[in-house]
Amino acid sequence: MELTGFRFDNGKLDILLKGHIDSANASEVEKEINDIREANPASETLIDASELAYISSAGLRVILRLRKEIPDLKLINVSSDVYEIFDMTGFTEMMEVRKAYRVISVEGCEVIGQGANGKVYRIDPDTIVKVYLDPDSLPDIQRERELARKAFVLGIPTAIPYDVVRVGDGYGSVFELLNAKSFAKLIKEGLSTVDEVVDMSVDLLKKIHGTLVKPGEMPDCRETVLGWAAFLKDYLPKDEADKLYSLVEAVPHDDHMMHGDYHIKNVMLQNGEVLLIDMDTLCVGNPVFEFGSIFNAYQGYSEYDHSVVQEFLGIPYETSTEIWNKTLRRYFDGADEAFLKTAAEKAMLVGYTRMMRRLIRRGGLETERGRAEIELFRGHISDLLTRVDTLVF
Repeated sequence: MELTGFRFDNGKLDILLKGHIDSANASEVEKEINDIREANPASETLIDASELAYISSAGLRVILRLRKEIPDLKLINVSSDVYEIFDMTGFTEMMEVRKAYRVISVEGCEVIGQGANGKVYRIDPDTIVKVYLDPDSLPDIQRERELARKAFVLGIPTAIPYDVVRVGDGYGSVFELLNAKSFAKLIKEGLSTVDEVVDMSVDLLKKIHGTLVKPGEMPDCRETVLGWAAFLKDYLPKDEADKLYSLVEAVPHDDHMMHGDYHIKNVMLQNGEVLLIDMDTLCVGNPVFEFGSIFNAYQGYSEYDHSVVQEFLGIPYETSTEIWNKTLRRYFDGADEAFLKTAAEKAMLVGYTRMMRRLIRRGGLETERGRAEIELFRGHISDLLTRVDTLVF
């Protein structure tokens, strides 16, 4: 009967423990582990306990001796019963011991939201799960959980994830959202008008933007946008690239909260209460950066191909255009047409900067369509830079 196994890839060694490890076989297990390590010199070593059913004190001493040789040794995929052994004996205080995650399937489940980092599925009437695209997403999940917690404490209505699960080769966060519907679905099913959705959406957006965050508690969006502008210095004429960077640099630091990916699939209605989801993009900054993202969601990403917004948000391009225009007008309630036009141009400049950089990084210059889109964005940026002299609203 096998007691151990291993996986070795790019200097990372995963040692698998199997079955029962007790006084009868602990020395054999230790020899197998040492042989595996000797044959596979590793820069990082993990103990995978997904197939470990029981470990006695003799087995624990093997782990203890191994940890003395590898100070940053981690145990992963530990079952609840085995985790209790490690916890009672104090191992969870001296080293990292990670419980195994519940496994779920999203096959056939409705996709109710999608962002740059993952998809959100409804797995039953009460529950949704955000599945991350990156298979090594546990740090991202922890980061989003912490951001969501901070936002909730500050009074932002949001769903707090209560469980982490395995989904295929990756991970997901589980949320309780009893019969909640996204704003996109409310429009699609005729349950709310565009005006009603825009009113609720803008009310929550203003609440977010009116929330002051302690310095350093959330990422600064201005630094991110500066990175986009710096990237484009190799793809724009020098005078345009310099002006674009200077415009972003001149935006004052602002510790008011922003969502960072605000659109009708990331806002939901549950029992009359508006809830914000997909919190991994939470940050602080001037609202112009938020509106750059909002412009992209409703206009920018589907400007070249209007069918994109239908696939992304489930609404026609004409409806997304209406939402964009009414969101601006409702947010800047009472502003005249000249102000609204200027505000839109500032947001568009931020949005096109992001899209051009994103598409280039994703290999857009290697395809005919990609080159056409990049040229479209480049033309917009050049045109807007002739009229925009400050990004501040």
